[in-house]
Amino acid sequence: MGDFFMKDNKNIEFLNSVYQICEMGVIGINDVIDKVSKSEFRAFLESQRKEYDEILNESETIFSSYGAKEKELGKMVKVNSKVMSEMKLLKNNDDAVIAKMMSEGTNKGIMKLEGAMNTYNEEDKEAYELAEKLLTTLKNNIDGLKIYL
Repeated sequence: MGDFFMKDNKNIEFLNSVYQICEMGVIGINDVIDKVSKSEFRAFLESQRKEYDEILNESETIFSSYGAKEKELGKMVKVNSKVMSEMKLLKNNDDAVIAKMMSEGTNKGIMKLEGAMNTYNEEDKEAYELAEKLLTTLKNNIDGLKIYL
């Protein structure tokens, strides 16, 4: 009984990492998307947000299979993200600056996710595959952002 509960906790913790990295991506996009001038860049960010939303939905499904609920990022994190974005874009809010900010945030997400994946020993295949999907998404996003830098 105890072992199962620990395993479950570890899975939930891992899944929360995946969820929160995705959530941070959505928040980051929401903070800047209205300031983007090129329509193709805006479309790129919208498709990125859609991918994050899909992964959020998939992780919610896995959470409910554990009888658990995702732990959303706190209000302070969201407020801080918005304030940081606004401060960085105060002097210069052209698309290159936004793309650089998004790249930095995405790189942080990759490092966090790889850290979580390295300490998690694939106990739940579904959760791990979702993390791999997110990692691929994040890496593709970095490549996609390069044209706007």
